Amino acid sequence: MVNGYAPVSAPKRERVEAAVAKLGYRPNVAARNLKSGRSGLIALVVPELDVPYFSELARSVVTLGRDAGFTVVVDQTDGEPERERELLSRDGRAAMFDGILLSPLALSRADLAERGSTTPLVLLGERIAGSEFDHVTIDNVAAAQEATEHLMDLGRSRIAAIGDQPYETGETAQLRTQGYLLAHHARGRQVDSSLIIPTRRFHFSDGSAAMTELLNRPGPRVDAVFCFNDLLAIGAIRTLLAAGLRVPEDVAVVGFDDIEAGRYHTPSLTTVSPDKPEVARIAITRLQARLRDHSDHPGEELRAPYHLAVRESTTGRTHEARALDI
Repeated sequence: MVNGYAPVSAPKRERVEAAVAKLGYRPNVAARNLKSGRSGLIALVVPELDVPYFSELARSVVTLGRDAGFTVVVDQTDGEPERERELLSRDGRAAMFDGILLSPLALSRADLAERGSTTPLVLLGERIAGSEFDHVTIDNVAAAQEATEHLMDLGRSRIAAIGDQPYETGETAQLRTQGYLLAHHARGRQVDSSLIIPTRRFHFSDGSAAMTELLNRPGPRVDAVFCFNDLLAIGAIRTLLAAGLRVPEDVAVVGFDDIEAGRYHTPSLTTVSPDKPEVARIAITRLQARLRDHSDHPGEELRAPYHLAVRESTTGRTHEARALDI
C-alpha cells in the first residue's frame, strides 16, 4: 500500500500516508533491490573525466539516471585497453551494476565479441561497426560534412582538418574525416591530403602542435581549420593568435562537441553541438528496456540530434555573443 499498489479504500490510504509522513518513513531501497536481484547501480565509464565533453555528458546521465531510479557510478579508463576489457569481463566490476554505459576508446570489435559478462551494455561515442550492442551516437559523417561546408560557404579555400586517427580504434575520428572528404567531393573540390593532420588524443596540446605544424610548412597558408573536438580547436586558436594571426579574419576555426568553455572563449567557438541530454536520455531508456525484457536481439545504432552552432571563430561577432555581452 505504501508503494501505491494495494487495493485499499481512500480513507485508509489517507491515514496510512499521514502516519508515513509523521514518522518520516522512507522505503529501504537496498532491501527492495535485494529482493529484485538488482543493485540499483548503473555505471557510466568514459576515457577521461577532465575532457569537458565527458563531464558535461556525465551531468546529464547522473540527472536522468536519478530520475529513472538509478544511482550512477562514474569511472574513467584513461583509454587503457586492459581497464576497458576488465570492465566487461565476467569476473570484473560489471557484476556490481545493473547496466553499463561505456564510451570506449581502445576496444575493438573483437574485444566486445569476447565479452564474458551478461550485464546489459550500451555504447556511447566511439563507433564499433557491426557490434551486437546498442550504440548511441550522432551522425558524425553528416556533422563533419556540414562543418566543412560551412567553411566553404564563407569562401575559404585551404581548409585543414585536425584530429584524424587512422588506426583500428579511432573510428569516430575516421568518420569525421569521411565527412570532411565528402564535403570536398560534394563541392567538386580537390582534396589536399597533406592538410589532414592526425593527433594521438583530442587535447589542447594536440591542437596546438598540429596548428604549429601547419603554420611551419612552406607554401600558401591555410585559411580555415576544422578540428575534431573543441579542445583541439581552442589549442589551434591559441597558436594562431600567438603567431599574430586573426581568427576568423585570417583563419576561421570550427570545433566539435560544443563544450561550455567554447561559448565563452575569445573568440567564441563555432562548433558541432551534439544534444548531450538527448544522448543520455536515449542511452538510459535503452538500458531500461534491456533490463525489462532481458532480450538478446541484435543491438541497434541510435541517433541523437546535433546542430552547427555558428559563433565568432568563423563569422565574427554573433547575435549570441551580443546577447551574452561577450
